[in-house]
Amino acid sequence: MVGPLSINAYLPSFPDIEATFGVSRVMLAQSLTVYLLAFAISTLFWGPLSDRIGRRKTLLASMSLYLTASIACALSPDAQSFLLLRVVQGLAASGGFIIGRAMIRDSYDTRSAHKAMAHVTLLFALGPAIAPILGGWLQEQFGWRSVFWFLGGFGALLLVMGIAINETLPGDKRHSFHPYKVSIAYLQITRHSRFVCLIFSLSLGFAGLFIYIAGAPTVIYEFLGLSTNDFGLQFIPMVAGLMLGSYYSGRKAHHWPPARTIGIGFCIMVVATGLNLFSSVFIPAAIFPVVAPLVIYAFGYAMIMPAITILALDYFPQRRGSATSMQGFVQIAISAAVTSIAIPLLHASRLSFAIGQLLFLTTAAALILWFYFLEKGATAKSRP
Repeated sequence: MVGPLSINAYLPSFPDIEATFGVSRVMLAQSLTVYLLAFAISTLFWGPLSDRIGRRKTLLASMSLYLTASIACALSPDAQSFLLLRVVQGLAASGGFIIGRAMIRDSYDTRSAHKAMAHVTLLFALGPAIAPILGGWLQEQFGWRSVFWFLGGFGALLLVMGIAINETLPGDKRHSFHPYKVSIAYLQITRHSRFVCLIFSLSLGFAGLFIYIAGAPTVIYEFLGLSTNDFGLQFIPMVAGLMLGSYYSGRKAHHWPPARTIGIGFCIMVVATGLNLFSSVFIPAAIFPVVAPLVIYAFGYAMIMPAITILALDYFPQRRGSATSMQGFVQIAISAAVTSIAIPLLHASRLSFAIGQLLFLTTAAALILWFYFLEKGATAKSRP
C-alpha cells in the first residue's frame, strides 16, 4: 500500500502546495513524475539485493529510508527540496512493492500463489481508496504537510511489522550482488520474449487505469467541477472494482487455468473501454458516466494481474527477486511516462483520456496474444 498512498494521498493538496511554493500545476506534477521514476529505477536494485541478503533485511532497509524521506518531505522549505525528497521517497517505497511479490512466490505453489497474490491485490487496492479521502481530510484540517507526517507514521508502522516477518529465502538459494552478475541476470531476463510480453502487457493494461488515477485532479476539478473533498467519489468505486476483481480471481484460482482468467479479464476491460468512449462522446460529464466504466475496467484488470504476475515469475524460479524487479521497473516506468507525457497531452477533454485508455489496452491485448503465440510454439518444440 506504500506506493498508492504516496501517490494519491497528496493529490487533494495540489492547490495548497502550489500556493506554498509559488509553483504551477505543471511544475508540481513533476513531483509525481520524479517519484515514479525513482521508484522504477530503484526496483532494479531492491530485487537483486533481496536475492543476496534475503527478503527481510532488504524490506527493513527500504522502510527505514521511506520513514526518513516522508518526514523530510513534511519539513521541505522550498519546491526544489520537495522534489529532491520525493525522489528519495520513491527510491525507498519500491522496496516493499518488489519484495512482497517475491516473498509470495517463495512461499506458495503456482495456484496458491495466484490466490495469495489476488488477496494482496485486494488489500493493495485499499490504498487508492483511502489515500485521497484521508489526504483531503488532512488537507482541510491541518494543511498539506500533515499528509507527509501521516506517510511517515505509516512507514514507521510497516517498519515495526516488518521486524516480525520471517525470512522466506533460504541461504542456499541466494545469489551474488556483484554488478556483473546482476547485469547478466537482467540480460537473460530481458531476452526472454514471453516474459517481456507478459510484463509489458500487464503494465500497459494498468496504464489504461493509471491515466485516471494520476489524472484525478483534472478529472475531479476540471471535467466534473468538484472540490477537494470529492476525490472519494472517483476512487472508492474504482477501488471497489479492483477489490471485487481480485476476490473473484482468487476464488477461481484453483478452478480456472490462467489463460481463461486472463481472457475473461481482457474481455471485461474491452467492454469497459468501449463504454468509456461512448460516454465521453454522447453523455455529459457526471459522476456515474465518468466513473462506472472505470469500475468495470478495474474489475477486469484485477482479474488478470495475479495470473500474469505468477506466469511471469515462474520463468525465473532461481531469480525471483530480479524478475520481480524487472516487472516492477517496467510497470512504474510506463506509469511515469503516463504522468509526464500522456496526461499533459490528453488533459484537454474526457474523450482524449478515453482514447488514451483505448490505445494502452489495444497494445496490451496485442502483446498477450503474441505471448500465447510464442507459448504455443515453445510447447510444440518441447514435444518429442
